[in-house]
Amino acid sequence: MRDLAAAWRDLAGDLPAAGAVGAELIARWSEPHRRYHTLDHLRAVLAAIEPLAFLARDPAAVRLAAWFHDAVYDGRPGWDEERSAQLAHSRLSRLSPMIWRGQKSAHARAGGAGSIGTVVRLVRLTAGHDPAPGDRDGEVLCDADLAVLAGPGYDAYARAVREEYRHVPDDAFRAGRARVLENLLAMPVLYRTEPARDLWESAARRNVRTELAALTAQPSGR
Repeated sequence: MRDLAAAWRDLAGDLPAAGAVGAELIARWSEPHRRYHTLDHLRAVLAAIEPLAFLARDPAAVRLAAWFHDAVYDGRPGWDEERSAQLAHSRLSRLSPMIWRGQKSAHARAGGAGSIGTVVRLVRLTAGHDPAPGDRDGEVLCDADLAVLAGPGYDAYARAVREEYRHVPDDAFRAGRARVLENLLAMPVLYRTEPARDLWESAARRNVRTELAALTAQPSGR
């Protein structure tokens, strides 16, 4: 993924108001307490959207949701996504309709209000990564957000997640993380779109199983 500021301008336009929102988002993603939910994660999600974007009904809204989906991050699952969704509504309401000027989605042709609602809904959806059947925008965003599970850098990702929850004692973290991984493995498929399954499903399941085995093999109190 090339320069994020340029990617934001391509998406939101180059008017000062849009530039200010982009700068705020980059600053939020750069906060020092973050270890995994960083600019690298944002770049990775934006890059993972690209091979799936042709499936989306509103690819501009999907990309905007990627920018906002962890813009608020305090390590509070559910709460972070809700605050991020509220931020998306606040900031995009200031920019509408300028931000969709020139965008080609049906929502954009309707004046942008639909796209704001779509972005906010998609940001909230990343709390559970469970889009409804036929929700193509949600499927694309959630698959892109979970692409990290299949990456060769999975070990670094897992370490970064632990660092973000460094305030949680080891035993509690291992138990909670194990539940998350078990829930992932219990899903019939991790990825909802066929291209994502072809690209990432096998590697992701292998990585998740490996981490889960390592977590459950660690004795209590270590």
